Amino acid sequence: MKKLSYKTLEEQGYNGYLLKDAPVKVLQFGEGNFLRAFVDYFFDLANEKVGYNGKVAVVTPIAAGRAKEINEQDGLYTVLLRGLDNGEKVVNKRIVSSISKVINPYEEYDALMEYAVTPEIRFVVSNTTEAGIAYDPSSKFEDKPSSSFPAKVTQVLFERYNKLGNENAPALVFLSCELIDHNGEELKRCVNCYIDQWNLGDGFKKWVNEKNIFCSTMVDRIVTGYPRAEADAINAENGYIDDNLDTGEIFAVWYIEGPQFLEDELPFKAAGLPVIVTPDCRPFKQEKVRILNGVQTTITLAAYLAGNDIMRFALQDKPVADFASNVVYKEIIPTLPYSDEFPFTNDDLLEYARVIFDRLNNPFIDHQLMAISLNTTSKWKARVLPSLLGYAEKFGRVPTGLTLGFCAYMCFFHGYELRENGLVNSRNGKEYMINDDRAVLEFYYEHRNDSLHELAEAVMKREDWWGLDLTTVPTFLDEAKRILTKIEKEGMQAAIEEAAE
Repeated sequence: MKKLSYKTLEEQGYNGYLLKDAPVKVLQFGEGNFLRAFVDYFFDLANEKVGYNGKVAVVTPIAAGRAKEINEQDGLYTVLLRGLDNGEKVVNKRIVSSISKVINPYEEYDALMEYAVTPEIRFVVSNTTEAGIAYDPSSKFEDKPSSSFPAKVTQVLFERYNKLGNENAPALVFLSCELIDHNGEELKRCVNCYIDQWNLGDGFKKWVNEKNIFCSTMVDRIVTGYPRAEADAINAENGYIDDNLDTGEIFAVWYIEGPQFLEDELPFKAAGLPVIVTPDCRPFKQEKVRILNGVQTTITLAAYLAGNDIMRFALQDKPVADFASNVVYKEIIPTLPYSDEFPFTNDDLLEYARVIFDRLNNPFIDHQLMAISLNTTSKWKARVLPSLLGYAEKFGRVPTGLTLGFCAYMCFFHGYELRENGLVNSRNGKEYMINDDRAVLEFYYEHRNDSLHELAEAVMKREDWWGLDLTTVPTFLDEAKRILTKIEKEGMQAAIEEAAE
């Protein structure tokens, strides 16, 4: 078989949508699986559905990128999206042709500067990992390119400003997709630090801050990347070799925090794509964190200690599924703060919950429970504690399901040997490794000989972890002790079955 390319598709008589030539309108930092199955996929659909007629020029954020592999295929790659929709399996396959070229700026700095002065480029997209948006004072203006991502952005902006008319230079809209809070604001802050450090002038600084738009965004799609175990079979079915094959779930949504006019300027709304421009992403984040992340964090460790390893298989056990359903519909959704700042109706939340269970039950994705268990302590505080406190305030007592999740967390972390790479505990005689902040692991190790009741009281009193003494939450300690006793006497499965009633 030949490698995927425009020529290969022409030889095969391919009659699907392709856009071979078009002006570059988007500059993208990052060539990883996520952006290609999310942002570039969306721009490709916009090209087809509404004639956006724009290509994406991609910049590798680090020297060791995939420029060669993607360019060898003319920027083409296949995206396979698979999942459940109303409980039914759905598989969507698409050859994406939105990428024009991938450059490595460490070898092609001049090419990056050419894109910097391309007037047609309006949008700059990035996903440079959580550590990518950071101010590094050792980054130098004269380096080609400068080392940090925000420093590269500053170089691009300065070149654009100087070569395209200073204060009249066409401005850019930044769409940051890194998984940190206020990602666009943080990128803007870092750029301003470099402007000051490098003495780039007040006029340039004014243009950057008044004309350019730095949007914080929130992205949501699970992208599973190159399907190594299935690649040969998929390539054989396609009739070509695709070294950049990308897979993910069918669900996707992109919230962009910015001025409302961007909704019309971006090509997504007209194309019917799940991209929402909003003045405030916080309500959407709260919906996701409280419901999706909240139920995931609550049931994961209980399901693991009951003998499960993969989320979708755990949810095939009716008690686990009913436990999860009760947590979402009876314990989390009733605690959400309906207000102007949280503009969702109950029907909106019920529909969102339906989609969540389709996602968690996706037969094409193996969510490893041990992977989800990483850093549960901070996750529980952010994802679950607000719902538990809201329920206690509303009903005067804590809910059984969320409390069971906390008890499972303590049982899971009640390890007996501290090693360099984590805290060791065992399930059914087989060791597993707990990973969290080192201070958390050291605390649990110090309390390894505590009874579960003693441990519960000690954990709940960690105000530095939770922001308050959890023993002061009405009925929480007593309910936790009751559930821990049940777990000790009857096992985790029995506790889950009780929470499923």
